[in-house]
Amino acid sequence: MPVRILVVEDEKRLADTLKELLSYHRYTVDVAYDGESGLDCALSGIYDGIVLDVMLPKRNGFQVVKELREAGLSTPVLLLTARSETSDKVLGLDQGADYYLTKPFDTEELLACLRAILRRKEEVVSEELEFRGLTLNLSSCLLGFQGRQARLSQKEFEIMRLLLHYSGNMVPKETLLLKAWGYDSEAEDNHVEVYISFLRKKLAHLQCPVSISSARRLGYYLSGKDEEKKG
Repeated sequence: MPVRILVVEDEKRLADTLKELLSYHRYTVDVAYDGESGLDCALSGIYDGIVLDVMLPKRNGFQVVKELREAGLSTPVLLLTARSETSDKVLGLDQGADYYLTKPFDTEELLACLRAILRRKEEVVSEELEFRGLTLNLSSCLLGFQGRQARLSQKEFEIMRLLLHYSGNMVPKETLLLKAWGYDSEAEDNHVEVYISFLRKKLAHLQCPVSISSARRLGYYLSGKDEEKKG
């Protein structure tokens, strides 16, 4: 499945270069040009990794990663800075960053560092999500229940992964839209509704008692058949 990266960098030329580089290597990339908007994007929880400059307007990188960790998000963070003092590196790592890269950097080193922090995250993530017997294999994209299986498309997978991750709690439509289609997409709420319909049919095919319920105008959550609310 595509890996989504957030680049937070106020030097527009560098930010655009990083986006082009990472996109070439098949990452899905969004860009923010200041610390405040970068934090807002990061708090959405839709990113697999963040490349974060330290010297940013509105909020510096140290503040961004600190607030991200205080909010309970464990998204891997690669800090970028022109400052090479050991004290700065220690501060960044103590605030919760996973790695610290000094400018100017070699692109191959950047890519290697990014792969390393993403791999570290994968090592602690279970290969399977489960809710009341319904399982989703994160490697094969197979949705299963009592031996029966259904393969999911990319967008079905992203939506179901979020629903299972939140284990019965509501997931806002906006979060589903951003994760499955991205910030730059023109997709609207009805796109989410279409794929929710696809997933409901696959749950029926699996003869699974888990259903996707809706909170009108808010979002969706997984529930047992007896808890289902139509919206």
